[in-house]
Amino acid sequence: MAPARRRTETGRRKAAHTAAEAKGEAVAELMLEVAQCFFRIRALGQKTGLITSWGGGAFGFMRSLGLLGPLTVPQIALMRPTSRQRMQRLADELAAEGLVEFIDNPKHRRSKLVRLTRKGDTLYRELDARLLSIASTLGASLGDADIRKASEIVRHLSDDVKQLSPGSIQ
Repeated sequence: MAPARRRTETGRRKAAHTAAEAKGEAVAELMLEVAQCFFRIRALGQKTGLITSWGGGAFGFMRSLGLLGPLTVPQIALMRPTSRQRMQRLADELAAEGLVEFIDNPKHRRSKLVRLTRKGDTLYRELDARLLSIASTLGASLGDADIRKASEIVRHLSDDVKQLSPGSIQ
């Protein structure tokens, strides 16, 4: 009787191991598809002007300010998988172009707030409209529910990746 039980337990472990491997392969495939999609999106962004000479971060930086209002550079950096120093350079470049400005922060003497200027707000709205126009032409074969579910899945995967590298990935 014991050998039969061992075979059944071994069979269950193999099945569980195989299920875990299958899930791992599926997640790896999803990760590779997301990466490939990212590079295609980046190329499209460069072609359409959504990604400027400052890189794709400029639109995201301005979007954060457009949606959330004035923020400090460290606050913006915490929202992104990048360093505070990179966000400071981007803020300085955008300020040199007159797209953002540094203003006093009532909560902190040394850490200025960054906000969009009129010119920056206008550019952000133009870029956002362009993005929405492009996005509305994509995924024609997908329903709203499918797109929202895919977003949720990618968000969960991103959260899992973030937990693997605490402190280094935002």
